[in-house]
Amino acid sequence: MSYVSADLPPGARTVSYEVPGGPLAAVELLPAGEPRGTVLLVPGFSGSKEDFGPLLPELAAGGWRVVALDLRGQYASPGPDDPAAYTVEALAADVLAVAEEVGTPLHLLGHSFGGLVARAAVLRDPAAFCSLVLLGSGPVALTGPRVDVLPFLPGVIESGGMAAVADASEAMSQTDNLGQPVPEAVKSFLRTRWIASSPTGLIAMGDALCTEPDRVAELRATGVRVLVAHGELDDAWLPPVQADMAERLGATYEVVPGAAHSPNAEQPEATAKALLAFWAG
Repeated sequence: MSYVSADLPPGARTVSYEVPGGPLAAVELLPAGEPRGTVLLVPGFSGSKEDFGPLLPELAAGGWRVVALDLRGQYASPGPDDPAAYTVEALAADVLAVAEEVGTPLHLLGHSFGGLVARAAVLRDPAAFCSLVLLGSGPVALTGPRVDVLPFLPGVIESGGMAAVADASEAMSQTDNLGQPVPEAVKSFLRTRWIASSPTGLIAMGDALCTEPDRVAELRATGVRVLVAHGELDDAWLPPVQADMAERLGATYEVVPGAAHSPNAEQPEATAKALLAFWAG
């Protein structure tokens, strides 16, 4: 099992993109030779570009230029105190702005809540993307067990700030589906990330995560190729929900063995294998 880390993969560099919502921090990794193309990776709720750290070398080794970014308000990317700045559509506008700067068309991947944002970006400009990967994401507002904790988030922030959120998250991680002990260095990074992130953004993105409509038919109508992939133990949108979404989309469908909600970090080699096969197609 791999873990997210503040350390960059060998050869990666930090970059920043100026978009309407402000500067977005990103990590870029190039392949050894001429790139086959570019993939843009969008993190999920409470995440950041570092969630893709274990995956980046695998994708670059497959010949792809890889760019992973923060959403506004996440970790190294500042965000305003206005909740309206964190709607799915507002965040999708940032993704499109980055895509234009990175160079289109490109392959887009969204993890979890980032899948909803990536989907909105594709719906706004299908021609900008060669394909879309929905990784541990779903067709509609969050429906799995994780949704039960979101109503408590504003109260936790009000009572103890982002430090209290970090404490609560660490406690919850002890009961995740993989049951793996988290190294102290990883705990330290995750705490640092929580405290650096925007509380307004976290609450507003949580609201968006609970209210997103079903847009599967719209996405299928774009004609953009889609891969739906998830861990076999995913406890956000449950596997049958994602399998049904794949069928409705006419999408390629992959289940990552030994992974839960973050196959990009939990099983990066197997996840990369599925991604590289899809993009090669």
